[in-house]
Amino acid sequence: MPTRVVVVGSANMDLVGLAPSLPRPGETVLGDDFVMTPGGKGANQAIAAALAGGETVFLGAIGSDAFGVTLNARLAAAGVGVDLVRTSYGSSGVAVIMVDRAGENSILVSPGANRSFVGLTDEESAAVAAADVLLCQQEIPMATVQAALRAGRAAGTRTILNAAPARVLPSGLLDEVDLLVVNETEARAITGGDDPDVKALLALVPRVVLTLSGNGSRYADRDGADVHVPAFRVEVADTTAAGDAFTGALAVAWGEGRDLIDAVRWANAAGAACVRRVGASNALPTRADIEALYSRP
Repeated sequence: MPTRVVVVGSANMDLVGLAPSLPRPGETVLGDDFVMTPGGKGANQAIAAALAGGETVFLGAIGSDAFGVTLNARLAAAGVGVDLVRTSYGSSGVAVIMVDRAGENSILVSPGANRSFVGLTDEESAAVAAADVLLCQQEIPMATVQAALRAGRAAGTRTILNAAPARVLPSGLLDEVDLLVVNETEARAITGGDDPDVKALLALVPRVVLTLSGNGSRYADRDGADVHVPAFRVEVADTTAAGDAFTGALAVAWGEGRDLIDAVRWANAAGAACVRRVGASNALPTRADIEALYSRP
């Protein structure tokens, strides 16, 4: 039976411009190409989980504009359950993304309808309770993130928080988290230190995955595990949705009962498969893509 994953999060339309270099303040750069594709951390991770083999439901809010129609259709086309997605009058979330030829990016997000996703309905709470894994991020109101994590914890659903983008966390939120996924910047924002302190994070949550970009990931838990999981080497075209590919795949792998160190390695393969393509949701890998890298010697 597939892992049942519920993703509570954002949905944005990504406007992606490719250029030789990223513009500095006050500078105009002539671009190479332009792509418009559905994105947002929540929608991306929902699509990533579905493509990785999870039975996935997305809880979030889209606008009443044409972008909202496209976002809903993209989620559904990827096999994500959208019956509970809310529609808010006005603009959908929009992300303006600039990518250089080295695959590095700069991103500006206008939340739009994502701001209206406040609290959970009874139906949404029931969906969380019925899931094997709940996956949250931080591009929606933090009160909603906290409500979802509490609903998951109360129901015995495994809870994952991808604490991105870095934000001030409400008191008690991390008490509801079974597995925290952060990059080095997000780790520093949580602990307040100059370096990403995994021991300090483990004082707050029982399990941590620290993503290290091209250097792979680090998994640690309160049982004493502290393991570096190397990255898969591939040619990089665009790093935009790599973290979302990683986190969505990780949720599926953990729900399938994989040992978490192995689940992180499988998720590393998902992130590596993603960076070989330009874009966000359109670059997310299928399960076959992930397995092809994961099985590589």
